[in-house]
Amino acid sequence: MSSTRLFGLGAAAILAVAVVAPVAAQDAPLDASAAMGKKLMVNMKGPGAGNPFWAAVEKGAQDEAAALGLDVVVMSPPAESDVQAQIAQIEDAIAQGFAGIAIAPTDPAALQPVIDEAIAAGIKVVNVDTKGANEGVTFIGTDNAAGAALAAQYLCDHLTAGDKVAILQGIITQSTGQARATGAHDGLTACGMNVVAELPADWDTAKALTVAEDILTGNPDIKGIFASNDNMALGVLEALKAAGLLDQVTVVGFDANPNAADAVLAGELEATIAQAPSNMGKFGVDALVRLIAGETIDPVIDTGTVLVDAANAVDFDSDPANDAEND
Repeated sequence: MSSTRLFGLGAAAILAVAVVAPVAAQDAPLDASAAMGKKLMVNMKGPGAGNPFWAAVEKGAQDEAAALGLDVVVMSPPAESDVQAQIAQIEDAIAQGFAGIAIAPTDPAALQPVIDEAIAAGIKVVNVDTKGANEGVTFIGTDNAAGAALAAQYLCDHLTAGDKVAILQGIITQSTGQARATGAHDGLTACGMNVVAELPADWDTAKALTVAEDILTGNPDIKGIFASNDNMALGVLEALKAAGLLDQVTVVGFDANPNAADAVLAGELEATIAQAPSNMGKFGVDALVRLIAGETIDPVIDTGTVLVDAANAVDFDSDPANDAEND
């Protein structure tokens, strides 16, 4: 019997839409027999409760564990900034003799030593969502630079060269934050936008609200803002509403969470970039199974991106009735 144990995580799911790029390593038949009876872990950067993205990663891992009959623990630090808590969780996994860990590192450099310890102990390791700093560890997730470039292109297509724009960054020590910031910056400058601010808000809605307020104070004539995730995009929208500028600034987010898709349909958020977070959890489990069986997997497994705007946001929103319509 399978057992998927969840620690401090919500059971929410996110609508899974086919945005996944074909991956040869995932197409081969999967034999989970070598992983039977062994403990596997999917360790996320943050809890699924209150964050639809991590809830979807969690559910993808949970569903695959159930399908394969495996013992998979899904857990995370209490916050994406709590690096030490994640390190302690990996140390515990090593001590408890886990056979595989799929991890989204909160801080790749800080996690590198303990991940090296896990590998030295014979534990199979893959990275999900965020690239780690450990050599030879497969990355499973989005091409974040390409996704951010897609968001930048949307702003370029809807604004005029020379317009003021800003970028809200995630945690910039993470590869995800770096890639999205770089992809957005390069895309916006290439089409002639005037990037007046590039500031971190650490993936957090409340921090994004404060940062956006500061940007608006100094640049009341700003025309566009790219937020590196939807949580921050929603904070930006709150700042714009308070300033009476919601209809004057084009905002693009990243993740296509249901609440962001709702905001697109409401005409507040212009667009967001969809990932396939449930497949990060699923592919993470699958990759560990293959490694435990002695297989070789691709160094990068790209889960793909797609632009979500008013034309297709109904495929991603939180209305269950639309889920049935679009199955």
